[in-house]
Parts: sequence; C-alpha cells; structure tokens
Amino acid sequence: MDISLFTVFFLIFSGSAVLASIALFTRQPLIIAYIIVGVVLGPYGTHVITDLSIIKEMSHIGIVFLLFLLGLDMQPHALQNVLRKVASTVIISSVLFAFIGTSIGYLFGFTVMESIVLGIAFMFSSTIIGIKLLPTTVLHHRHIGEMMIGTLLCQDIIAIVCLLVLLSGVQGKMEYTTLAYAMIALPLISGFAYLFVRYILLYVIRKFDRFHEFIFLIAIGWCLGLASLAEALFLSAEIGAFIAGISLATSPIAKYIALNLKPLRDFFLVLFFFALGAQLNIDLLPELALATIVIVCAVLTIKPLTFHFLLKRQKEKSGLAWDMGFRLGQISEFSLLVAYVAFDNNLIGERASLLIQAATIITFVVSTYIVIFNFPSPIAVNDKLRRD
Repeated sequence: MDISLFTVFFLIFSGSAVLASIALFTRQPLIIAYIIVGVVLGPYGTHVITDLSIIKEMSHIGIVFLLFLLGLDMQPHALQNVLRKVASTVIISSVLFAFIGTSIGYLFGFTVMESIVLGIAFMFSSTIIGIKLLPTTVLHHRHIGEMMIGTLLCQDIIAIVCLLVLLSGVQGKMEYTTLAYAMIALPLISGFAYLFVRYILLYVIRKFDRFHEFIFLIAIGWCLGLASLAEALFLSAEIGAFIAGISLATSPIAKYIALNLKPLRDFFLVLFFFALGAQLNIDLLPELALATIVIVCAVLTIKPLTFHFLLKRQKEKSGLAWDMGFRLGQISEFSLLVAYVAFDNNLIGERASLLIQAATIITFVVSTYIVIFNFPSPIAVNDKLRRD
C-alpha cells in the first residue's frame, strides 16, 4: 500500500501511544508496545506499511543519539572505582554466556558466524529492565544500585567493542584490513575529540551557555559531526557518537545536554523498535520455536545462577546476589542492535536475526514479571514490594 510519510508517522506514533497506554496499565515494558505496532503494521502483518527504507534510515539516528547519551553518562573518575569492583564478574560471566550462546546456535545448525553473533547477543543484560525496575532510592543510595550501574556500564563497554568488530564485516565476512584501519583510527579520533572539546568546544559553550537553543544545536552538531568523521575513518556512526559523548562527560553542561536530548533520542528509538517489529518475519517463528524456547530457558536460569555465584565469590550477601542475578537475567536491547548490525552487514541470515529478536522480547517480558512479583520495584504488584 502506497501511503504518505505523514500517514506513516501518524500510524506509528498514534498506534504506539495507544499500545503504550495499555502497556502502562498492564505494567509491561514500553518497548514491547513499539515492537508489536511494527509487527501489526509491517509487511509481515497487515501490510499497511511495506516500505521500511526511510523508517530504518531514520531509526539509525536514534541509535546514534542513544550511544551519545550513553557516553555522556560515563563520568571517567566515578566510573573507574565502580568498574574495578565488577570487572571480574562481568568478564567471566560474559565469556561464559558467549560460549553458551554460541554452542546453542551451533547445536541448532546455524553457521559459525551466526553462532558467534548469537553468543555475543547472549552476553548482555537489559539496562531498561535492570535500571528502570530498580527503585530510585535504591539506585542512588545503596550498594546494589552502584553494583547494577557498574555491571551494566561494563557490559556496555564490551558491547561497544563487539559492535566495532561486527561493523568491520563486509559482504558476509570479517574484513580484517578494515578492522585494522578502524583500530588505528579509534585512538586517533578519541585524541582529536579530547583536544577539540578541551580547547575549542568548551570555550564556545562557556561563552554562549545562556543561549539554550545554541547549546542544543552544538550538542547535535558535535554528535553527528564526530559520527560522520568516524564513518569516514572506517569506524561507524555509533562509535563516533559514543566517543563524542565521553569527550563531553566531564563538562558541567553534560547533564543539561543529556536531559534535553532524551526526548529527541526517544522519538527516533520509537522508530527503531517499530522497524525491528516490522522486520520480524512471523511466518518463520514456528520453525524457530524450539531454538527460541531453549535460548529463553537458558537465559532465564543460567544468568541469575551465574551472577549469584560470582557475586558470592566477591563476598556479597546472598540476598543481594540473587536480587542482582534476577534483575540481570534477560537479553539486552543492545542485543537487538547487535542483530541489526550483523544482519545489515550480511554476517547473519534472517533466521538468526529473528531468533535473537524473538528471544530478546520474550526474556524482556518474563524477566519483568519475575522482578515485579519478587523484588522491590516502582511497579511491583504487591504493595509491600512497591518502592518509588
């Protein structure tokens, strides 16, 4: 069906608003609502929206802003101490999860590259589930909040490295020359960002910081400018945006920029998750049902057990270890990005991409239910567990 871009936007955002309202009333993650709208309206659903090229292109901007804001939140001086506490736990668990995910993929007949990408997707836990379902008082004033943030940030750093490797893939294989160029370009662009921010950008921001519109434009220009430079130097827009964010993280203006860019990021991320849902080939789901069930069961059981064991070895209390284990017991929204990048670079096929998407969505939902029924959270069903 040939419809205008205005109508496409109306359908996406009005449909998402309706389903998001239902999701909030039924205490479901909002991301699920966006994905369902994509499934229903997309080419594998009602066929209302069949041309996804423009939506996919615009949704990519949401990922760029997401990584820019992630970089803005990474204060180097505060990050160092937290990461030191959780580094061993995250590294050991990531290696184990990657091995299990790769083994499951290989067991179900996927190629070696597809199995590796599946293992990478298996590694990460959801920031949305982990942080959003943690009470604000716990998040900011208790040890578990510090540990959760450190764990998720450490995983994010590993995810950035994995994305860098995947983005070097060309025509379905790893292009090691391109990867080598990218690894050389990474410190160069990082050094350039640091010097440019310190000697030019911060001076301009301090001089005109009373003009809020100008700060908004500077932030977007810096983010997209470094993202474009990174692409030209064999990196990616995502990596460039992340570096742009980190380079500004120590600036007093960082929190203001992050606060004002979040609505813009959320606008494009709605398009990203809609596009993911629209690309979900539901006709293939029955074929992948067994593999999906195996991965979901593995994630929901192995992740909590692993984090509990590793945290106990660090002398953490058993209650905290179980709490963190279940809060981190799902696949991450970053895994959806991994699947998107790998599929876009022809490193994995449609079946592998669909498997990652389906498993991620299911673990989102089940993990949310586990948390809200058993641990303190802002949307807990039990009044005794509800904490703001």
